[in-house]
Amino acid sequence: MKIEDIKQLIDLANETGLAELEVERNGERVRIRRAVAGTVQEYVVPAAPAAAMAQQSAPAAAPAPSPTASTGEDPALTYVKAPIVGTFYEAPSPDVPPFVKIGDQVQVGQVLCIIESMKLMNEIESEVSGVIVSRFVSNSQPTEYGQTLFAIRPL
Repeated sequence: MKIEDIKQLIDLANETGLAELEVERNGERVRIRRAVAGTVQEYVVPAAPAAAMAQQSAPAAAPAPSPTASTGEDPALTYVKAPIVGTFYEAPSPDVPPFVKIGDQVQVGQVLCIIESMKLMNEIESEVSGVIVSRFVSNSQPTEYGQTLFAIRPL
C-alpha cells in the first residue's frame, strides 16, 4: 500500500469521526485508531497473510476490560485509562524512580507514566489533582486502548 493511500484513509477517518478503521488489501493491512479526543493516532501496517481484499470499519472500539470491571468502578475515584495501545513504563528510564507511586499526591498535568507506541514515548498526564490509590498495570506491560492504568482519589 502506498503512503498516499494511507493518507487518504487517515483523511477518511478524520472526516467521518471514526475511532478505528482497518483495511486489508493484497495481504497488507492498515489499522488507523484515534483516541476519543482525536489527539493521538496510531498507524499500523503489519504484514498479513494473503487474503481476499477486505475492508472493515468500526465506529468506536470498546475499552478493554479492567481489573475493576467485575466489581464496578468506584464513582468516588477518577480512573486514568490508556489513550493508545503500547507498552506501559513507570519511569523515563530503568535507573530512575517511577513518576508516581501509590499514595503519592498528584496535580493536574503531572506525568503519571509513559506509553511507548511505535517507538514514540507518550507521556500520560493526570487530569485531576488527587492521591494515587491504585495502579493496574506492571512496568513494561503491554496496554490496550481504554485499559485502566491508575485510580486517583480527587482532592
